[in-house]
Amino acid sequence: MINYNVIVVYDITEKKLLMCLRAKEPYKGKLNLVGGRIEPGETGEEAAYRELYEETGISRDKIRLAHVMDLTYYMTDLSMEVWSGKLMTDVSHVALKEEINHLLWVDRSENFCDMERFAGECNIEHILQHVDMDRDRTLLAADTFTADKLTADAFTADTLTSNTFTADT
Repeated sequence: MINYNVIVVYDITEKKLLMCLRAKEPYKGKLNLVGGRIEPGETGEEAAYRELYEETGISRDKIRLAHVMDLTYYMTDLSMEVWSGKLMTDVSHVALKEEINHLLWVDRSENFCDMERFAGECNIEHILQHVDMDRDRTLLAADTFTADKLTADAFTADTLTSNTFTADT
């Protein structure tokens, strides 16, 4: 299985998303989320912060990432970890560094199922719906949470009420 990640990066207002304009196939010329390959021996969290920094220049002191979900494509032997976070500062205070792909901020109201503009056959919108459904945990506020508070053992069966999760704190 080849393991990749994608990272949903919201601006501090949660109205804009950081996207890259793909410079190569697949999806050359289309907008996509940032991310990349998880290296052997690397944890998903390490890979998410590394890829985010390599592709954008955004370091872990500017954002807290949460592991939202995994997508597995059995026919192509590919696994995709989905991470999300919200910048802790205004985008004007973040100097983006482009690795390969051009970076731009895109309004959340865009139609991410527009396959002429966006990669992934509507997967971006699917991912964003999951991030938005539980934004208290998927878009962590730096002054409320730390990255290590959102781990699998931070949630227990006792915290399930009415199909919603609450953090054990």
